[in-house]
Amino acid sequence: MPSARPPRPATLTDVAAEAGVAPSTVSRAFSRPQRVNRHTREHVLAIAARLGYEPNPAAQALESGRTRTIGLLVPDITNPYFAGVIKGAERAAAAAGLTLMLGDTQENPTQEEAMVQRLRRAVDGFVLSAPRLSDDELLAAADKGPVALVNRAVPGLACVVADFDSGTRQIVDHLASYGHPSFVFVGGPAESWSGRRRWRGLRTAARRLGLEATRFGPFQPKLAGGPAAADAVVASGATAVVCHNDMLAIGLMRRLAQRGLRVPDDVSVVGFDDIFGADFCNPPLTTLAERTEDAGARAVEALVRQLPRRTTDQPARVLPTELVIRASTGPVPDRAG
Repeated sequence: MPSARPPRPATLTDVAAEAGVAPSTVSRAFSRPQRVNRHTREHVLAIAARLGYEPNPAAQALESGRTRTIGLLVPDITNPYFAGVIKGAERAAAAAGLTLMLGDTQENPTQEEAMVQRLRRAVDGFVLSAPRLSDDELLAAADKGPVALVNRAVPGLACVVADFDSGTRQIVDHLASYGHPSFVFVGGPAESWSGRRRWRGLRTAARRLGLEATRFGPFQPKLAGGPAAADAVVASGATAVVCHNDMLAIGLMRRLAQRGLRVPDDVSVVGFDDIFGADFCNPPLTTLAERTEDAGARAVEALVRQLPRRTTDQPARVLPTELVIRASTGPVPDRAG
């Protein structure tokens, strides 16, 4: 005996017939509720729930002009720093009833711009984390749709940034307390806004205390960039080094160990970001912690505020930073005396 055919899913037309309204009214009850009488909408939603009807997201997008999807683009999805941003952004997107689409721009501004252009029609707006595009390119993107930035400030755009002024002062004060007369900053990508802000803050704090600060780079902001950065530091004779991020710092410490140098006995090392694993490396890394989950969540909230009326006049959100002191920093070695 043939098995019974499973029941057919309820359609929009079924709901309309059962509710005694036009199919267009059912569609608007889901996609544009403000255009439907409250009592009618409640009646339609009750019928839909009883019939088990679920609206088609694609059809809703056509009706409302919104996809209820937002794009989050990051420079390097393998960098643990962005895990926090992604987690916070996903949490905020879910709370707003939105779907998050993730893209990896591979530290490449050309790739970043291409992804924005390719995905524009598929999303309602973008959160760009540590974007590598120029200010003018970001403003041009915002002219075509809502944009919010993480770890980048552009006048006129919604942005969430870390308090690097306070954070870099904490780093320099820490190194000075150990007697280091100077330090080297090994920089990341030339396009990195945060890298420029970090260097500016470090240099300002060093001048305040009479320390000498030197910048090397750019280097890849990942483990693979560590060996070249470490060799440059060794050649300089520096007793302390501050790295663009934790990935670069960990790669640098590995290379120092290969060359027979001890951290922090020979060289003190500081990173930025306090990524997952910064306290697992040997020695555990002193680093400036940023509130990455909060940054991702606040950026999505700023983007959501733009969606109904394209409100872009939002002040920059500055989140606190905190130096986490671990075993990778110590007193200046005797050879520097």
